[in-house]
Amino acid sequence: MALGDLPSGEDKRVRVRDMFDRIAPRYDALNRVMSVGMDQRWRRRALDKIDVGPTDLVVDLACGTGDFCALVAGRGAKVIGVDFALQMLKQGRTRGLDFRSVQGDGEWLPFRSASVDVVTCGFALRNFVSLSAVLSEIARILKPGGRTALIDVDRPAWGPIRAAHSLYFDHVVPMVGGLVSDRQAYRYLPQSTAYLPPPEELRSMMSGAGFLEVDRESLFLGSAQILTGARGPLTPVGGGLS
Repeated sequence: MALGDLPSGEDKRVRVRDMFDRIAPRYDALNRVMSVGMDQRWRRRALDKIDVGPTDLVVDLACGTGDFCALVAGRGAKVIGVDFALQMLKQGRTRGLDFRSVQGDGEWLPFRSASVDVVTCGFALRNFVSLSAVLSEIARILKPGGRTALIDVDRPAWGPIRAAHSLYFDHVVPMVGGLVSDRQAYRYLPQSTAYLPPPEELRSMMSGAGFLEVDRESLFLGSAQILTGARGPLTPVGGGLS
């Protein structure tokens, strides 16, 4: 689906929030299907890359039902989950996960400037209305030298692999999602990759938001990616609470 055929602006904000509220009960299982069981390995890889440890205060943005939060807590770090889909946060509670959480939007994070050590985000960059605003907010709440790791899906570049990936991601995933959860939602999720800027633009956006040492690692033959960076010296990078 072309970007022009997907929702934008406030319409996107409302539709994405409602969609994740609907699919919350089955989201964990279907995440494993969408990533061929690799999503948790990618999260652990992201945490390794930015060296998350017991002294860190971590904000997990678009935390969903708490997969990233659980891995962060397992390393002894303090973690606060943020998600604008309330049912996702409630579903995390039914899993017995013990982490602080708050309902909020990535464009207006309820944290003081330069107050946290790490921000993580798993598979949600394409769901924000304004990715540049979200990156600026992440930079705002990070301390100088604070780290971020952002994971999302990608499309393989090489033709045969790209075709095989498309067969699975664009056809099998929506079919399985439709059978056990929400057909409309699992058609949208593969289509939403159209929202993601090309790799060099993503890196440039992070640098423009105030991140140094920006790195992008391609995963699983190009089907996913990890973006990491370190917060540079404090400069005005956008709005939000201070």
